[in-house]
Amino acid sequence: MGTVVDDAASVEFHAFFERHYAELSRLAHLLTGEADAADDLAADALLALWHRWDRVRAADHPAAYARGVVANLARTRIRSAVRERRRVALFWSQREEKVENPDVAGAVDVQEALRRLPFRKRACVVLRHAFDLSEKETALALGVSVGTVKSQTSKGMAELQRLLGPQNAPQKVRATMARTGDAGGRDR
Repeated sequence: MGTVVDDAASVEFHAFFERHYAELSRLAHLLTGEADAADDLAADALLALWHRWDRVRAADHPAAYARGVVANLARTRIRSAVRERRRVALFWSQREEKVENPDVAGAVDVQEALRRLPFRKRACVVLRHAFDLSEKETALALGVSVGTVKSQTSKGMAELQRLLGPQNAPQKVRATMARTGDAGGRDR
């Protein structure tokens, strides 16, 4: 049950929200260039303001404070987007651009064999051999222990060898994944 002070603060915040939400959303849109993200950023900013409402309402210019919060959230969103674009560009720049005489049948066989593996084995094999992640990086990505990554990768590769035939299955898997656009890989 709220107190009179809590109810007054709630009414005051609600009025502030109604008065400034559209303006804050418009500001977020202009800063990010993303109409869809603008409402989310304005809502996130107002939520942050609500958590500090006692300080915000005591400020000389609460609307200016709110604009600063939106600007900071927009800056963070833009920086995250830039970092993500750089990661994607780095990934694509490390790929082979053109493959001479691709083994299409081999790629289809490997992809079909991968689909037959249980998810965890498939994920370990793909992350280790296609994306060239270390055992530790794979464990972090999947939220499992390094020992689980080792055993699931080993079991997955054994299963692929059984499905694809014993002759050079690991090399065939890595070569096929590199050619089909997943990424180059090597054992670590």
